[in-house]
Amino acid sequence: MNLLTQFKHFQNTHHLCQEATTTLITVSGGVDSMVMATLFLKSELKFAVAHCNFQLRGADANGDEQFVKEWCLANNITFHSVRFETKKHAEEWKKGTQETARILRYEWFEEIRKEYNYSKIATAHHANDNIETLLINLFKGTGIAGIHGILPEQNNIIRPMLFAGKPEILAYAHENSIRYREDISNASDDYLRNAVRRNIIPVVEELFPNAVNSVNDSIARFREAEILYKRSIEAERKKLLEQRGQDYYIPVLKLQHREPLSTICYELIHPFGFNAAQVPHVLGLLQSESGHYVSSNTHRIIKNRDFLIITTLPSTTTDIIVVDAAPCTIDTGKDHFAFAINNTPQQLDTDTNTAFIALDKVTFPLILRKWKTGDYLYPLGMKMKKKKVSKLLIEAKMPIHEKEHVWVLECNKRIVWLTGMRLDERFKVKESTQQVLVIRKEKR
Repeated sequence: MNLLTQFKHFQNTHHLCQEATTTLITVSGGVDSMVMATLFLKSELKFAVAHCNFQLRGADANGDEQFVKEWCLANNITFHSVRFETKKHAEEWKKGTQETARILRYEWFEEIRKEYNYSKIATAHHANDNIETLLINLFKGTGIAGIHGILPEQNNIIRPMLFAGKPEILAYAHENSIRYREDISNASDDYLRNAVRRNIIPVVEELFPNAVNSVNDSIARFREAEILYKRSIEAERKKLLEQRGQDYYIPVLKLQHREPLSTICYELIHPFGFNAAQVPHVLGLLQSESGHYVSSNTHRIIKNRDFLIITTLPSTTTDIIVVDAAPCTIDTGKDHFAFAINNTPQQLDTDTNTAFIALDKVTFPLILRKWKTGDYLYPLGMKMKKKKVSKLLIEAKMPIHEKEHVWVLECNKRIVWLTGMRLDERFKVKESTQQVLVIRKEKR
């Protein structure tokens, strides 16, 4: 089966290109992308070409751009091109050159796709690229998702050349006199993929002559195994992960009895920014006391009695808000407070998230702030008995991550209201009270 027949078979099997739509194919001018462009042309598929000049190789990069442009003109193909100031962006973003180039090109490809209503973006990744990706993922450390290689289709990107190895592509180019440009950076070990391509793959192929085909066959099986794996993991998530508001609760006893424990734990916590190296630390929480936690860049997992609680990291916004007058509304990020002044109602709402405060007992401005160690008040109904806020929170069995979002309302350095929990006796509404400050607290 020649390369053109294999190309048609692969793209039909995976439904990559539709006859009525136009595909945007990415062409650098190298042998892989020029062979792909030729196969699209010979298959009579509708396509346009996109070329990126990253301005990293001077005259060579400009030569690539001109070469692809002339090919498109000769074959009456729509040509899109862009020049990026890659080094400047890399410095601004504090990223490596290759990562910066990848971000720039894929963002631009998607912009062009949307602007011209192209159906998909095609890249020339082939079987050897697939193996390199698998090896890099294995050496770096990966879950099962890292061994399925490059997918034939993902989001709006298709890879119609994955069936072909590099030798087959080179042979086809030679047999069909396909001209292409050689990227001199491919001869360098500066980039990780090039180092793997030049130093590891040849040794593997020397020991195992059919390595490319064998590994790609294994990758196909890994993809199918991943489908079964994901179904099993989703079933475990439903059993173990309970969402309560914005937080997620994992029952300790249930998790302890799951097998394989480390794998299930990793899959539960990975979506929240945790990595494989943190799994032993999270499992250590199962035997720890309440209050211990493990953090990722975005979340924390806190041991609280019989649960592990996954919660977002505390906000870095201000902890003190000045309330100059009422009516007004205040948003703290987690809670929404509405302040109003009304005549004293005949019946006071008993909801702890609503505070009725004697207006003649307060003076503006008021301070709404996070509670702190040492805070105290005289809880309503306790006959002027002083009590620390920390003690009230402990008695309420409030988890540590919720304590961090507790606010108090303060007037002249005296706490008026431990919000959502207790009012202070000194500011209570009496029969003689004519007007009240009403504050309603709601979760966002």
